[in-house]
Amino acid sequence: MRAMVLHQGTSRLVLEHLLPPECGPQQVRLRIEACGVCRTDLHIVDGDLKHPALPLIPGHEIVGRISEIGADVTSLELGQRVGVPWLGHTCGHCQYCRTSHENLCDAPGFTGYTRNGGFAEECVADAAYVFALPDAQDPISLAPLLCAGLIGYRSYRMAGDAQRLGFYGFGAAAHILIQIAVWQGREVYAFTRPGDVAAQDFARELGAVWAGGSDQIPDVALDAAIIFAPVGALVPRALKALRKGGRVVCAGIHMSDIPSFPYADLWNERQVMSVANLTRQDGDEFFPLAQKANVHTRTTPYPLEKANEALDDLKAGCLKGAAVLLP
Repeated sequence: MRAMVLHQGTSRLVLEHLLPPECGPQQVRLRIEACGVCRTDLHIVDGDLKHPALPLIPGHEIVGRISEIGADVTSLELGQRVGVPWLGHTCGHCQYCRTSHENLCDAPGFTGYTRNGGFAEECVADAAYVFALPDAQDPISLAPLLCAGLIGYRSYRMAGDAQRLGFYGFGAAAHILIQIAVWQGREVYAFTRPGDVAAQDFARELGAVWAGGSDQIPDVALDAAIIFAPVGALVPRALKALRKGGRVVCAGIHMSDIPSFPYADLWNERQVMSVANLTRQDGDEFFPLAQKANVHTRTTPYPLEKANEALDDLKAGCLKGAAVLLP
């Protein structure tokens, strides 16, 4: 099979021809139809996330058809379309797994980070950690839902019942979650890179009641803000935009350091919290909700061998929506 592989000492992926992965007794093997390109992939390739399992095939927004089923798997069928997310395995017995917090597992496995992912023609995944996906929908449009959608939804849920909701960074996750928020009757305020008129127009097109640079503050106070961009300096800015008792949710797996800020900006019971990974319950809730809200993803497809170009475009901030690799 063909795969884009990350090796030690480089931040560029290399196209290689490898043997197909072996399918374990509790796994399934997939023929990959599409794989989204996530900012977490960029953090792995750039070395921001330490200790990946090198050499590594990145990618954790995988849509594919099952081509082989492990001997112990009874819940899935050959030819079935499934999605493979970031969380690929948990231990099942630590205190977090036992208390419905498997996203915080002490011994997890992560797709495209500690195990090979979907920048390839085939992959294997633990059967218990894949999601059934609809046959009728375009696999390119489904791919971003596997991380931008799923972890975005967990962040959205952590924001509570906020009526006025700020999104800092308007990329793959924000363009999905704004559709759900608008469908639910909430007001979304979109914060982009200063001067990024195209992203602001895109946000308004999807229903934002206000869009501007991250250096601006709307005339009304926000109930909550979700920071999708990996920029720690946005935390103090978001706090200044909140009402009393408001909450800032940091959605990324990696963020630059948060600068110091006056305690007065946090006072009045404002909160700052992070979101880590996802749970399978998040998927059970999110996929039906996305269908009800008629969520449509905006994507830019790239052939598999153009993975480096897709990562470069993501880093430059020139994508509208999400990049998706097609093997």
